[in-house]
Amino acid sequence: MFAKPVPGRTTADAEGEVVVLLIGMRVNHFWAVHQWGLVMLSMFRMLAELGKDPSRGLLGKVMLTASPRTYYVVQYWESKEKLYAYAHSPEMLHHRIWALLNRKEREGALKGHVGIWHEAYVVPEGSYEAVYGDMPAFGLAAAHGQVPLEKRGRYAKDRSARAGEAKVAEEAR
Repeated sequence: MFAKPVPGRTTADAEGEVVVLLIGMRVNHFWAVHQWGLVMLSMFRMLAELGKDPSRGLLGKVMLTASPRTYYVVQYWESKEKLYAYAHSPEMLHHRIWALLNRKEREGALKGHVGIWHEAYVVPEGSYEAVYGDMPAFGLAAAHGQVPLEKRGRYAKDRSARAGEAKVAEEAR
């Protein structure tokens, strides 16, 4: 059940651009469980839906809390196209929940009891770094795989230069 740490320093085996979505909620009024409970339950249901169909593009996730009021999920996606396809697909739960929340907001039914937010990042190769010391695969490494740090270069400047060289070689083709 619990992952054993991988000894030494490792890094994520990510190549190319990395797509990261931070999505969460803030409980503005604890007593309004009927409002924020819907949002929290919906997130768990969407994650379960995505977990049943890996072809949708969710590679990994980390559930976190920033405070007793703020909860969020860091999601790693295969591509921005798959992230957007999931978000806009009428057959998927996200589309239906978003429509419901928009309707409730227009009707004034949300009343500011729960805040919702997301941030999406498409990070080009060479612009991200992941180093883990004596850790099981976590975050980006859990989503893309974990390799010994030396495979990518011992120092950050080496790993960054390697990414730049790969991009130049690809453009030359």
